[in-house]
Amino acid sequence: MFEFIEKHQLNMMLALCAICCFMTLMLIITRFLPKRKKTCLIVMQIVAALLVGFDRLSYLYRGQDGALAFHMVRISNFMIFLMTLGIVFSFNFFLEDMIMNELKAEKCPKRLHFVTIACIIGIILLIISHFNGFYYYFDAENNYRRGKGFLLSYVIPVVCPLIQYSVILHYRKRLTRFINIALTLYILIPLVFGIIQVKAYGISIINISLAVVSVSLYIFTYLDINDRVVRLHKKETEGLMEESSSMHRLFSQTATAFVTAAEQKDPVSQGRSEKVAEFAKMIATACGKNKEECEEVYYAALLHDVGKIALPDDLIGKDEDLSPEEEELLAQKPLISSKILSGITEYPYLADAAHYSGEHYDGSGLPDGRKGKDIPEIARIVAVADAYVDMSSRNKYRDAIPDMMIREEFIKESGGRFDPALVDIVVAYLDKKEREKPQKDLDKLEKELVCGKYRERITLGIPVVRSRTRIRFSATPIKTGEGTFSAPSVILFDSFDKRVHNNRKAIEAYHYLEYAEFWFDGHSVATNVQNLEKHESEAASGEKDKAKKKDSDPGSYLINAMRYEDHVLIRMENNGQKAEWIIALPDSSKSSYIALTGENCRISDIRQETVKEKVREEDIPRIADSVSYIQRIESDLPNVQIDRTRSAATEGVPLKDVVRLRFHSLTLPTANLVWHCPYVVIYSSADKMMNGKDYREYALIKLNGEKEGSDEYATNVFTMKRSDDFGGWESWKTVCKEGMECEIRLRRKGNRISFYSSNQGITIENTTTIKEDPENVYVAITGDQVAITDIRLL
Repeated sequence: MFEFIEKHQLNMMLALCAICCFMTLMLIITRFLPKRKKTCLIVMQIVAALLVGFDRLSYLYRGQDGALAFHMVRISNFMIFLMTLGIVFSFNFFLEDMIMNELKAEKCPKRLHFVTIACIIGIILLIISHFNGFYYYFDAENNYRRGKGFLLSYVIPVVCPLIQYSVILHYRKRLTRFINIALTLYILIPLVFGIIQVKAYGISIINISLAVVSVSLYIFTYLDINDRVVRLHKKETEGLMEESSSMHRLFSQTATAFVTAAEQKDPVSQGRSEKVAEFAKMIATACGKNKEECEEVYYAALLHDVGKIALPDDLIGKDEDLSPEEEELLAQKPLISSKILSGITEYPYLADAAHYSGEHYDGSGLPDGRKGKDIPEIARIVAVADAYVDMSSRNKYRDAIPDMMIREEFIKESGGRFDPALVDIVVAYLDKKEREKPQKDLDKLEKELVCGKYRERITLGIPVVRSRTRIRFSATPIKTGEGTFSAPSVILFDSFDKRVHNNRKAIEAYHYLEYAEFWFDGHSVATNVQNLEKHESEAASGEKDKAKKKDSDPGSYLINAMRYEDHVLIRMENNGQKAEWIIALPDSSKSSYIALTGENCRISDIRQETVKEKVREEDIPRIADSVSYIQRIESDLPNVQIDRTRSAATEGVPLKDVVRLRFHSLTLPTANLVWHCPYVVIYSSADKMMNGKDYREYALIKLNGEKEGSDEYATNVFTMKRSDDFGGWESWKTVCKEGMECEIRLRRKGNRISFYSSNQGITIENTTTIKEDPENVYVAITGDQVAITDIRLL
């Protein structure tokens, strides 16, 4: 290392001198540094430049003859010693400035005053030594030589920096990270090289190190300034963000308060606007909007209905038996809302959303009859969210509409009232909600209820499916005495919301159907079943049975339930008594739920568990023939009856080139929704069967114009159009019930499959691009509550 420095030190000195001069120039034109600090740094850079500059000259002229060389060697070496003290002296002023002006100390440390005095004394001693040769002298050949007092010349350059470093350590916690590093390097590096310099004669490592740390001090000062600017910018930004957040909170609170005031006119609708806003924000998020755009949608939806504050009180929430004058007033509500919100000029989208939220996608809405994309997107989102919340909420005329009915309404109005793309988002949301419902419903299952009057309280329905369901609970009487009946009972039923209903409107809205009610003493009442058979266990004779009955808990109840197709088996046990019923439901398309209720009893500790083992046909004896709607002509493929969503399917037809399928479709008598119709599935599997081995589903197309499925294995480009031949959804359901001829066409080219169908005015085109390269791809027909017969391959 020393050999390298000795060889290249003159070049290093020249480079460092140039760098220091450049730094000096940069400092002179710098404007953002305090004047005194800037002066200190300029002086330090000049001193460092002079130090290495004169050191280089001393090497260039040593040992040379002539007057110039004679004087240059002496001047250079004097300046080297002087600039070494100058480095300490200028650094001392830098520390004083930093402590007094930046750290705001009350007074300058006395140690720094001592360093100043020591530097002055050192300069005086240097001048004396220059004439008496105490520190250094020159031989006859004009070479520099160390004098007897050479080591004494190092006392001040070594001791004073140590004193300065003690000051730095005293204030280190108040200094920034970069300044701490710079000051530490400025002190320690020259000290280390100064100790080495005592032994290393002939190289100027201490002077080079002094120039290097001077440059480093400049660099670290700039880094510190940059860090401060960043921190100040961050603080300023945080302040602005906090101010913006504060303004946002103020606007949010004001908007919420305004909406709350408007909703006071109709207690039933309180909180409705916030629900609309949350749902609209969900739709906006699903559309890929950024956070700011989602916030705009939220507040547009929150405030879109404020015009009702100007309506007469008796008209708020009224949507039935409206007079022409009242209809005209309600039609003005979007205009009133828009006029109120137009005063918020910073957010013009608020007025736009309110003004156009009553428009329909097909142009049949109010107030301007805008159509399609001419309606602002924010208004289209608000319209969908408003409709969803309206249907899913209770009002003074009805209870909340079931999710399945809401789904159907949106499908019916896709391309009519609502933007089809937004309808797809709502339908996907409802489908996801339906998939997650079983677990959520299980969490909602009551653990305890007190039944006074007969069926006064009833639990949520527990599904009876093709698995064994076990229900345990305890029951105790809450009324005793002669003539008082007290017992729990079990209701078997079907309903969209898994609840038992008694009033007519709820029964119609939730499609409630009660099959039967059972008591643990063996009694039952059947209402809507094909058949019901009871198998009551006879009490076993003998001491063993008596002991078993004696040890049983009279307050402990057990229910075992299972289902296979349209047959349900319920086994009930209590206090050694067992009763078993086999129930033949009207058909396989209906769901079945068990709810607990009772009379004059407390039902507690309700627990439900499901055994995953599948129920087999032989597990439930059949007591009625299955209801079949496929006793018709059978063509190329066997007929198939799909009682529930995708519960069955036709054989898979290989897709090689072009496939045309024609078939007869008949929805079952219990079908009542627009998607109760045939579906087409494109898939691959090792055994040709839908949901078979190694199953991969690429597309699911419903002939009512829906597409479902993920893009895990394929992408689909789907379009649906309704022509003039489409007679409306009620006509569609009627035709489906009466039976219709359907035809579908598919063409495969490599991993691309084109699909086309046109039935009852609904035209569907879909292009499926499979991501993998399966050997065989199949198409099958399935559906929901539909019979598929007379299936022909054309």
